[in-house]
Amino acid sequence: MSSKFYQNVNVLDSAETDTVKIEVLEYNDLKGSKDPHLSKELYYVQKSGMSLKQVKVTLNEGGVITEAGALNFHKGNIRSESNTGGVGGLAKKMLKNKLTSESTFKPRYSGVGEVFLEPSFSHYIIVKLDGGSIIVDKGLFYCCEDSLEVGVTSQKNVTAGLFGGDGWFQTKVSGKGACVLEIPVPMNEILKYQLNNEKLQVDGNFALLRSGSVDFTVERSTKGISGAFTSGEGLLQTFEGTGSVWIAPTQPVYAVMGMHGIPQLQTATYNQESKT
Repeated sequence: MSSKFYQNVNVLDSAETDTVKIEVLEYNDLKGSKDPHLSKELYYVQKSGMSLKQVKVTLNEGGVITEAGALNFHKGNIRSESNTGGVGGLAKKMLKNKLTSESTFKPRYSGVGEVFLEPSFSHYIIVKLDGGSIIVDKGLFYCCEDSLEVGVTSQKNVTAGLFGGDGWFQTKVSGKGACVLEIPVPMNEILKYQLNNEKLQVDGNFALLRSGSVDFTVERSTKGISGAFTSGEGLLQTFEGTGSVWIAPTQPVYAVMGMHGIPQLQTATYNQESKT
C-alpha cells in the first residue's frame, strides 16, 4: 500500500492473531474538499479535535464478520458470504437483530488480503476475548473475528427489562478473538472497572458493556417509593459480581449538549435576557 497513505494515518488500536489483524486508523488531515463552505466545516471539525477513523482488517486465511453496509473496499483474494441458515435461520436472525438494533445479515469476509470498512467520525475500540463473553449496549457491535459468536441475551430481572434502558434483550459476544465496538465517546473517556465480588451502581444509561459473569438489575436508589421521589435519583442500573464493567461518564453530557447546547452558555444567555 502507498507509503503516502500511511504518512497520513495513525494506528489508534490494534489486535493480531496468526490469521487476522485488526487496526483502528485515524486520518491526520482532510484536505480533499474543493468546496469552500465544506472546507470551513472541516477546519472547525479538526480544530475541535474530531478525526476521521477507519477500521482495517488484514486477513491471512482468516475471517471477519461485519455489520451490513460497513464495507468500504477490499483487496486480495477475499471471499464474501452472508449465511442465513435457511428459512428457520433467517427468521431467528431477523428476530435477534430486531431486538438488538443490529442488521439482520452480517457479511463474512475470508481469505487473504485487506478489508477496509467505511470511514467515519465515530469512535472505535477493540475488545479481546479469551473464551469468555461480553454483553454490550444496543447497536455497539461493529465487526469481529469469525471465531467469535454474536448472539442475544435476555434480561434476567423484570425491572432490568422495563427500566434498564436497553429493553429486554442485548447483544452477547462469546468465544476467543477480537471484537470491534462503535462507541459513543473516545477510548480515553471510558472507565474500565474490574469488579471482584463487588457492586457498581450507575444513575443513567451509560454503561457500555459488562462481562457475562456480571449480573445486571435495576434498583431504587433509596428504600421506598417516596424516598426515590425525594432523593431525585430514582432508579439505578446495578452491576454485581466478578468481571468487567465499562462505563462512559461523559456520554450523558454530550447527549444534553446535542439537544440543548452547552448548559453553561444557556444559563448565561438566560440570565442576560432576564436583565433586558
